[in-house]
Amino acid sequence: MMLPKFPTTVIGSWPRSKEVLRAMRDLRAGRMCEEEFQNVANQAVLQCLKWQEEAGIDIVSDGEQRRDNYISFVAEHLNNVRMLSVSELLDYVEDKSSFEEILGTLDVPAFSMSNPAAIGKISRKKPLALNDFLFLKQHTDKAIKVTLPGPYLLTRSMWVEGLSVDAYPTKEDLAVDIVKVLREELEDLIAAGVDFVQFDEPVLTEVVFTQKNANRTFMCGALTAKADAEEELSFALDLINQVTDGMLGRGTTIGIHICRGNWSTDDEILLRGPYFPLIPYLEQANVDQLALEFATPRAGELDAIKSIGRKSLGFGVINPRTVTLESVDDIVARVEEVRAILPDAEIFLNPDCGFGTFAQRPMNSDEIAFEKLKVMTVAAKKLRETVSV
Repeated sequence: MMLPKFPTTVIGSWPRSKEVLRAMRDLRAGRMCEEEFQNVANQAVLQCLKWQEEAGIDIVSDGEQRRDNYISFVAEHLNNVRMLSVSELLDYVEDKSSFEEILGTLDVPAFSMSNPAAIGKISRKKPLALNDFLFLKQHTDKAIKVTLPGPYLLTRSMWVEGLSVDAYPTKEDLAVDIVKVLREELEDLIAAGVDFVQFDEPVLTEVVFTQKNANRTFMCGALTAKADAEEELSFALDLINQVTDGMLGRGTTIGIHICRGNWSTDDEILLRGPYFPLIPYLEQANVDQLALEFATPRAGELDAIKSIGRKSLGFGVINPRTVTLESVDDIVARVEEVRAILPDAEIFLNPDCGFGTFAQRPMNSDEIAFEKLKVMTVAAKKLRETVSV
């Protein structure tokens, strides 16, 4: 990628338009065919691209406009995967009252989220994101980022005991085929010339920042995780390294995005804690970049990233969940703190997370997202001036 210093990018999702939301409902109800849906989504992607280009973003995405959310969309692309709403998932959860209590506490209506569940041996029915990239590539000269759910996130979410055990007795068994699917997708994306592939693994912070007996969470309602956080993190590290083995150095930057949840605008109910517990594992991750949340105090101290294994940093400087615009000077000052830790060439600027994680519950409006991105790009230009003098 030919990029300026302090390149700007997005984490992935963008608010969906009313037309896209209506088309999603019509497609599922059989009132619209796949071709008609793609035509609507194509227009939404182009509008999303326009917002980013006008804001001055260096590495753009398609806004995940074709996806119901950052993970459940895989159900439509894989064989033997069923998409369940969280309310439907309740049928397969043993402790229903506790699960409903968790959802209520976390401000997550059961109708607003979907979860993919493996109901048989999984394989790719069609590419997860390749076709979306090829469409976007036709309409921009900008570098392009493609986002994919990470292997640990998929493994934890898709293994539902009441549905998956016949094909996969354990989630470790399911992980074997998930790694295969993601490697196939990554191979295709690299061959097609994608600039950046980002694997989303937000649930890693849930592993270390929730109580050890909290075995079902907002992202993985059917999960009973192992109580040992270190064992879970080692499992997650092994999965990402299996996916990326042999993939680095082939012209595509590969990154991992880790935040603390992006399902509510109420910071008080979102996870909090520094990255220190994750760093020993992230240092060993076979990736080029870590995209980390740092725009809120919930992310803890910057000192945690002093040792990230010679990776670049996707530095979160914009909070996608607030309507208040960040100050250019505040962003610059924040980046100056990072410059004392990492070389300029290893610092990218991005929001903490996406602006439209769930199609039905975007974190912000198009207009606010656009203004926030503009502030970020102005800050990047100001930082570049300090390098050239």
